[in-house]
Amino acid sequence: MSSQASQSSGVNRAKLYQLVLFPLNNGATNVYYVLVLSYIATFGANVLSLGTLFASAMVTGMRVFDAFTDPVIGALMDRTNGKFGKFRPFMVIGNVIMAVSILVLYGLTPLIPAEMMGARYAAFVALYAVWVIGYTFQTSCTRSGQTVLTNDPKQRPLFTIFNTIGSLLGMGAMQFFAPILAKSFETGYSSAEFFRALAPVGIIISVILTILAIVGIWEKDQPKYFGIGGSKAEKVKVQEYLNIIRENNPMQRLMVAGAGCKLALSIATNTTVLCMLYGCMMGNYDGLYLPMMVLGYVFSVPFFLLTVRTSQKKGQKASLMRYVSVALICYVGVLVLLLLWGRGDAFTLSLLDENGLSINLYTILFIIFFGVGYGAYYATADMPIPMVADCSDYETYRSGNYIPGIMGTLFSLVDKLVSSLSATVVGIAVGLIGLDILPTQYSPYTEGMNVVVIVLFCVIPMIAWAATLLAMKNYSLTGERMKEIQAVNAVRKDAIENGMSIEEAMKTWTTIDQVPEKFR
Repeated sequence: MSSQASQSSGVNRAKLYQLVLFPLNNGATNVYYVLVLSYIATFGANVLSLGTLFASAMVTGMRVFDAFTDPVIGALMDRTNGKFGKFRPFMVIGNVIMAVSILVLYGLTPLIPAEMMGARYAAFVALYAVWVIGYTFQTSCTRSGQTVLTNDPKQRPLFTIFNTIGSLLGMGAMQFFAPILAKSFETGYSSAEFFRALAPVGIIISVILTILAIVGIWEKDQPKYFGIGGSKAEKVKVQEYLNIIRENNPMQRLMVAGAGCKLALSIATNTTVLCMLYGCMMGNYDGLYLPMMVLGYVFSVPFFLLTVRTSQKKGQKASLMRYVSVALICYVGVLVLLLLWGRGDAFTLSLLDENGLSINLYTILFIIFFGVGYGAYYATADMPIPMVADCSDYETYRSGNYIPGIMGTLFSLVDKLVSSLSATVVGIAVGLIGLDILPTQYSPYTEGMNVVVIVLFCVIPMIAWAATLLAMKNYSLTGERMKEIQAVNAVRKDAIENGMSIEEAMKTWTTIDQVPEKFR
């Protein structure tokens, strides 16, 4: 179909390179997801000696700050339409803020003398707060920018797979480099030098991914792709956003589903949890962590393809529910295996020993259940992100408001609250078994660690997936429903461009049967 025909039918399609490049913005922010959220509690407790509970709780407590910054930044984005578009300025500013704050936090705060502990606390909190603002700036663009990239129901599911690839490039690169760098320092993740080395690596990767993402959205970041037109969106005030979300039931359900997916991912992949599992329990962190990480990614590949195929045929809701169910079922097997751990030499993970390959039945079963389960939930972890665009388009259909910024930042707020909650949960769990510092890959096994790992690695993610399935059960934006919404929005946009007021257009077309054939 030609671009002219596409425009007349209300279908805004993206070029392939745009679909590939723009989701790298998520990879750019996921670099910091690992760089900060996976390590900042360890950094605060083990490097700055701030105390395990404070460092862990601060990761969650700082997100309360987001309750004030997210709506403001979302409102600012919705009102932005300058020379460089609506989204690109926030991507650049956000990345710069994060880079500077992390360089100072990881590079300079350890130089504050231990006698000036108050200064360490103050610097830690202040720099972390600055980083949060930068993270909000950039990460909200991934969610809100999709609305201008494409509204084609066949293309939006593709955003999921490219978004996951982008996430892999960012998160995967950091997860790969971090343990390699940690080996270079005597105290591993507890070394200040480790953080000074890791920060520049992450920043360089993030900057490269950000530049590529800007290229991807450059052509689409202009007013003709912003909603259905008119001036109504400009009148939306910050205090009205709560009412908008209250009326947008699909967004409410998606926020719960997204929280469930993110909680499962952030806790099960938390560095401390993995150190306890592969290092303290299984006794071979260096020999198990990277192979299991690679194994999970390998299992993820077919699920990426399956989720897209299912989304294109049956809608993103059906795809999310199907593969979250697969993860939940598989982790029942993982749970049983971890409950059996320690009942003899045969009930532990084993890949290699001094004689070469050494794999037992326990390991084979763990690989199967963990691999399939991880592949399924990793492929769905970011699926709610492109669904935010559907909720934004539904809001335009429902009220006439084009507010991708506030929709993106509200979802981002839940994302960050949940992901940061993981650090607090881990910190509390570790404290319950009597540890004053977070375990690293070199820590000895302590009584009760197996219970902590079972709860954090299996039970909490399984509860989170159950909440996701419950929330999505009555989610109304199916594939067919989105086609109807896009058609109604398209005919309204065409009428507004030809002189009709937005209020009249909203009243004239409300259902698919009122829409002329060329817009369907």
